[in-house]
Amino acid sequence: MKKLLSSFLLCCSMTLMAITNEEVSVKAYTATGNYVSELAELEMILKNANGTTNKRDLIMKKLEGKDGDKTLLEFRSPADVKGTKLLTHERLGKPDKQWLYLPGLKRTKRIVSKNKSGAFMGSEFSYEDLSGQHYNRFAYSGNAQKVDLNGVKVYKSVRIPKEDYSGYSKEIIWVEPKNFLIQRIDYFDKRGNFLKTALMPSYTNIKGIWRVSKIIMKNVQTKKETTLNWKSEKIKVGLKKRDFSQSIFL
Repeated sequence: MKKLLSSFLLCCSMTLMAITNEEVSVKAYTATGNYVSELAELEMILKNANGTTNKRDLIMKKLEGKDGDKTLLEFRSPADVKGTKLLTHERLGKPDKQWLYLPGLKRTKRIVSKNKSGAFMGSEFSYEDLSGQHYNRFAYSGNAQKVDLNGVKVYKSVRIPKEDYSGYSKEIIWVEPKNFLIQRIDYFDKRGNFLKTALMPSYTNIKGIWRVSKIIMKNVQTKKETTLNWKSEKIKVGLKKRDFSQSIFL
């Protein structure tokens, strides 16, 4: 009984602990790190304002790196998007590099910084959302708030994108205090208006590593939404830097 009470009090003290906005972001970022490399099958579901949906299947590859992570997304279906690829090279302290390969045109398009706020393949995810999310990419001040989210105590933390061409004036992340997994991100446009929210209702623990398994991006201005479902996922799969070079477009 004493052990149970001690555990309960410890949990409460952790939940009520004062913490800065920067510390929340650092802990949230590292909570899903150390996966080394990742291979996943995803389903993308696009829903318009009338509720009509269409589905796409894609493969995602990721590689961790000290100078920034690398990500490759490739659509497998339907036929009109099959073979389309997005390659992202995160660069800490510098703008990320992104390339979009369009198989119908057999050409590769560089996504320049000022265009990264644009929608990715008609979804509610921008190129910026699919770019690097390292905590060093944001500015912080003050402490996080302790609030209720669906009846659960969480940290509500504000971060400001440093990128000059970011499509957002600020982001608010909602993070549960036990494992520091992000539950929700609210995005505000350059005018400071609430633009969209990303919900992360589920995570998977793979070999002791937490990885998100579902993201629902809801645009409150257009009433459209896009859902990403992880159908399968493996980590530490032996991917190398060469698997993320521009030669994959050839």
